[in-house]
Amino acid sequence: MTSGKTWLMWDEAVTGYDFGPSHPMDPIRLALTMRLVETLSLDRESAVHAAPAAAESTLRLVHHPDYIDAVRRSSVESAPPEEPYGIGTTDTPAFPGMHEVSSLIVGQSVAAAEAVWRGEAPHAVNFTGGLHHAMPGAAAGFCVYNDAAIAIARLLENGAERVAYVDVDVHHGDGVQTAFWDDPRVLTISVHEHPRALFPGTGWPEETGPPHAAGSAVNVAVPPGTSDAGWLRAIHAVVPELLEAFRPQFLVTQHGADTHVEDPLAHLTLSVDAQRAAMEACHGWAHSYADGRWLALGGGGYAVVDVVPRSWAHLVAVASHAPVDPRRAVPEEWRRTVHALTRQDAPRSMSDGGTGEFRSWEGGYDPADEVDRTIMATRKAVFPTHGLLA
Repeated sequence: MTSGKTWLMWDEAVTGYDFGPSHPMDPIRLALTMRLVETLSLDRESAVHAAPAAAESTLRLVHHPDYIDAVRRSSVESAPPEEPYGIGTTDTPAFPGMHEVSSLIVGQSVAAAEAVWRGEAPHAVNFTGGLHHAMPGAAAGFCVYNDAAIAIARLLENGAERVAYVDVDVHHGDGVQTAFWDDPRVLTISVHEHPRALFPGTGWPEETGPPHAAGSAVNVAVPPGTSDAGWLRAIHAVVPELLEAFRPQFLVTQHGADTHVEDPLAHLTLSVDAQRAAMEACHGWAHSYADGRWLALGGGGYAVVDVVPRSWAHLVAVASHAPVDPRRAVPEEWRRTVHALTRQDAPRSMSDGGTGEFRSWEGGYDPADEVDRTIMATRKAVFPTHGLLA
């Protein structure tokens, strides 16, 4: 196990990832998260680093050259839409400097992964990353470059033989799954709201990879309305057994905060306490199954004051081995900052009152329970390919 502090990637310039004032992905969520991290003194528990933007050769580990060229063209004032490349749509409008700031976010994730792989840090966090919908040849779902996939590709380039990716964003991690669909060295696991109910409409249990990489893709599609106990049950009923069987050398996780009950774009009903419990689980799994090598990323999250900063501050705290007591009051200094920047009232506690408790899968399968049926569909589809009993 590597000694030293967890790396926290931060460059104030990432707040330039800005699709405009009416877009739900408001970059204030990033600034408020970092201000909360600082107010909680978590920046002293971790080692804050900034990395340069990813070079084009790094972006090409996942993205097609013509797509990168389209992003460059779209990064100047009043650029025309590049709709064949998913740019200029309502979801992913063009904005000046788009290539530069998107490359900067990738640079943070790649540098973080490399630091952990080289043994310079035990874990690393880039909550500005996790842009998991970007495809090799197109932008999608607010995501321009897929920093998660590029970081994994760099790990493979540097000699990693098995990398596991666990995505607990409310939306399916479709871009990462696509990037490694036919690569048995990468296990992608996504726990998300059912594709019948939510963008991008993919992530069915039957999506398990091609024959030569059978079981490399895993999808747990929980029903709308799933709350803390069911969501945590689904994660724990699928993820740890697969990680134990796959034996990854590195764990990359994506922690979109849009699973929360207050998120305006989805339909799960989680608390920040369940999100924190999943972070703690991922931290434990990194130590149990990946020799402690862990890169944790952000992702979605559109309750930009009430949810995202608290959730990702917990992520930094967990990864830094300095967990914040959920019962702790939110610092008044941060609440004043929130009001000054947004004119909104900030939450008062680091908890929503959730317990993080759930019923273990070992206790038995309930065929009348919709979440249990979801779990069983995934286990039946993918567990046999790993030599596991469904």
